[in-house]
Amino acid sequence: MEQLRLAIVSGQCATGSRLPSVRELASTAQCNPNTMQKALQELEEQQLIFTERTNGKFVTEDKKLIARYKKQLAVNAAKNYLADTQKIGATFDEAINVLQEIGGGR
Repeated sequence: MEQLRLAIVSGQCATGSRLPSVRELASTAQCNPNTMQKALQELEEQQLIFTERTNGKFVTEDKKLIARYKKQLAVNAAKNYLADTQKIGATFDEAINVLQEIGGGR
């Protein structure tokens, strides 16, 4: 599910595009089709994908929803980064400086 969510949020799966079949997705992810079906159901509950009867599953066309998920993922990544740098004894300013040094301050 996370891989699909990232593909949608990053634009790898274009808005409105048709997703491969459950079996194809399961094969690509090397998981059981039942597991993939559960992941797709969760993404549908989150409204990132929708089903058209007999036509398959599609990526949402709601760009604002995708932007909200993208921001939330970025916030979570930032929180994890700050928590990890705090564990090694880095201050907030030091953590920000590292991001700027590696290109985050562009």
